[in-house]
Amino acid sequence: MPASVTTRRLQLSDRARVEAMTRAVGLFREEEIPVAVEVFEATAAANDTYEGLAALLDGEVVGWISWGPTPGTLGTFDLYWIVIDPACHGQGIGTVLVDEMERLISGRARLVVVETAGRADYEPTREFYRRRGYEAISVIPDFYAPEDDKVTFVKRVT
Repeated sequence: MPASVTTRRLQLSDRARVEAMTRAVGLFREEEIPVAVEVFEATAAANDTYEGLAALLDGEVVGWISWGPTPGTLGTFDLYWIVIDPACHGQGIGTVLVDEMERLISGRARLVVVETAGRADYEPTREFYRRRGYEAISVIPDFYAPEDDKVTFVKRVT
């Protein structure tokens, strides 16, 4: 973990910062932002559907992640959202969040599923998952929009 990065549970008081970071990334369509905020709010409310963390750098929220068990499965978890402040990209914060998620679901999860976009501007995101042992196992052409495929990654965890 980078020296000054810590994690903690998401808090409803993080909402404005989470929304600002999610917008600042510049990859998400406008209609995706309210979905991210809704998932954040449900995660911060500590329900049975979502779990999540905030990453803090020198006390400031610089990233967030949300995941949860996939309904109707035995040990499959979905990673729903991960967002890192663009000013902090490349500093290992995403890795900290994914590693901590995997640690927290250890013993409960056997498979983590991530769905992401197939657009060219998402290649760094897809490479991020590949470098962490996630394997692209399916592509649905034009899923999100014309010429915007859905790429599904999976990772077996113990």
